[in-house]
Amino acid sequence: MLLEALGSALLGLGLGWAAARGLPHRLPSRALVLPTGIAGALFGAFLTHTTLGSGHSVATLTGAVVVGVALLSLLLRPSARVRRSAAV
Repeated sequence: MLLEALGSALLGLGLGWAAARGLPHRLPSRALVLPTGIAGALFGAFLTHTTLGSGHSVATLTGAVVVGVALLSLLLRPSARVRRSAAV
């Protein structure tokens, strides 16, 4: 369980770093993105481990990545302003 938590935290940190590095113009500051990735991955690992039980390390880490990516996607901002016409 401890190794799963440590592994999921490292995966979340990696996800946050990759997102902050790849999309710096669409995300808030790195000080928010990195902890969000870690928290999302830890929550995903907790949720998956609680659901499946022990002995499913690969599935637990997969759940950590899925929830971490989902939580990081909530931080994305639109790339450009959308123009709305008044004659719609």
